[in-house]
Amino acid sequence: MKNYLLILFALCSTNGIAQERQFTTPEWSKNATIYEVNIRQYSKEGTFAEVEKRLPQLKMMGIDIIWLMPIHPIGEKNRKGGEGSYYAVKDYSAVNPKFGTLEEFKSLVNTAHDLDLKVIIDWVANHSAPDNVWVDSNIEFYTKDEKGNAPITVPGTDWYDVADLNYDEPGLRQAMTDALVYWVKETNIDGYRCDVAEMVPLDFWIDARKEIEKIKQVFMLAEGNSSKYFEAFDMVYDWDLYESMHVNKDEAHSTNKIVSTWLAKHNSEFPTEHYKMLFTDNHDKNSWDGTPQENFGNFYETAIVLSALMDGMPLVYSGQEAGNSKSLKFFEKDQIEWRAHKNLGLYKKLFDLKHKNQALWNGKYGGRMVQLESKDDNVFAFYRQKNGDRVVVVANMSTEYVDTKINTKGIEGKYRDLFKRKDLDITKSTKFMLQPYEYKVLVKIK
Repeated sequence: MKNYLLILFALCSTNGIAQERQFTTPEWSKNATIYEVNIRQYSKEGTFAEVEKRLPQLKMMGIDIIWLMPIHPIGEKNRKGGEGSYYAVKDYSAVNPKFGTLEEFKSLVNTAHDLDLKVIIDWVANHSAPDNVWVDSNIEFYTKDEKGNAPITVPGTDWYDVADLNYDEPGLRQAMTDALVYWVKETNIDGYRCDVAEMVPLDFWIDARKEIEKIKQVFMLAEGNSSKYFEAFDMVYDWDLYESMHVNKDEAHSTNKIVSTWLAKHNSEFPTEHYKMLFTDNHDKNSWDGTPQENFGNFYETAIVLSALMDGMPLVYSGQEAGNSKSLKFFEKDQIEWRAHKNLGLYKKLFDLKHKNQALWNGKYGGRMVQLESKDDNVFAFYRQKNGDRVVVVANMSTEYVDTKINTKGIEGKYRDLFKRKDLDITKSTKFMLQPYEYKVLVKIK
């Protein structure tokens, strides 16, 4: 029986995150925020040089990690649209000439580092363009059909502009690892965001990261939601929170209960030492599912506040700080319309608090979310605390005015309202009067 239990434990460990993780998440990410750059749409020129010019503003806004969508040349065979998909990579060892040169990319990275910003690049390991240089040199890297023909498109998708890569082939694993190592060694980037990471074998990511970290410690973001991928990655997407916040966006009596269910699941199943990425928009949602204004309605601003203060790392997608209100075309040039907008100041205030207040830091460095019971079902309230810091968030999740009390046991004290800059005492009799979708962010005064 003892041996049986040991075997069972070993099997469970290999299928989840119970086994000891081999990598350490960089400490510089402990209170970090992240920003996704759509290079093509970021400016009229759509170049590395134009992104580089905007880095000081991103730093001012409170961004710490710059995530660049794929920088590589885009395939021409079976291309979708006029410009093609970023995610149809023609050459893993080159930069897209429309974006600039390798030296211009290095300049972007160096400028970011001078500003104490980190840079990660999007990596597409599951598939390549059907005219990738490997098709001619290493056709064995590609999945074959039942007749032995290669390359083929990715099974179960309509991605006719890409070819499926075969990770049963040791040569592919080595070549892909070499490419990942190259960009860290040659350009000093700080890590990767890995496209459809869960469609690539986990053991590949583990082995590849071992090789990358012989050069420097990196930060790895997986496009996925599986906790087992923390064996290789530092952060995964929180698709569940996005879906919880945007569903029934303008219907009273619903969103609060859905988000409460998310929080209970998050606290019971999610390990404290790892990160989830929280967002109200990204390139997939924006291009295919509509703008955040459409997806969240009048709840949009409140959703931004919650995603910035909840347990996880907040993401800003290109143009959100300018109130971009259009779905950016994915396969064509479609420049962001830059303008002054209140979102810029909102992000700056939220991220400044996140950087300074330990309660809001990421993973084990910050405080776990604790939900506060409300007398009104439309109100979602929680607090986070760490090392003497505490932040209380109260949000009306409905279209109705509310006048309610919350259970303040254990959080009584003096607070500063982050946005109204007024001091107040929280007691057991404190009432919260909130307009539809109004929120309060209360910071404990030490």
